[in-house]
Amino acid sequence: MARAGVTAERLTLAAAELADEVGVENVTVAALARHFGVKDASLYFHIKNARDLRVRIALLALAELADRVATALAGRAGKDALVAFANAYRDYARQHPGRYAAMQIDLDPETAMASAGVRHAEMTRAILRGYRLAEPDQTDAVRMMHSTFHGFVSLEKTGGFRHTPRTTDDSWARTLDALDAVLSNWPSR
Repeated sequence: MARAGVTAERLTLAAAELADEVGVENVTVAALARHFGVKDASLYFHIKNARDLRVRIALLALAELADRVATALAGRAGKDALVAFANAYRDYARQHPGRYAAMQIDLDPETAMASAGVRHAEMTRAILRGYRLAEPDQTDAVRMMHSTFHGFVSLEKTGGFRHTPRTTDDSWARTLDALDAVLSNWPSR
């Protein structure tokens, strides 16, 4: 095992890189074993199964994105923070499509609570406090933001916006303007 240099960390990173190349659904234990020049069975020392491998990719991606978002948010508030968060999210999804797809895996509650997903939620809620949103509106706004970001990047990735000459960057900017307007004028109950 040591001669091949296989560690849980290197295995997860190699799996994440493979996911970006071929899609997370195509990451297999056999493909990773070939990458490291070992037999499939030797990888089970580090992982339980293919699901465990995909969860590890998801956890890595959540941590990477949380770090990028935190850096983007530093010193920003209001619309500037919203745009920085959204752009970091979109850029990550574009640069790491397999890792981004892995982040959509349904994690069990214990794993989710121990993941960087908690940091994402905290940063999102910090942005929303700048819009003076409190619960339960904050939860609704978090869901709206995530739906908007995920929906846009998913449609963009699959070519869903190719039917018009307007650039996706222009539409993205207007979407963020609209999101800022909604958050600034959140409907009262």
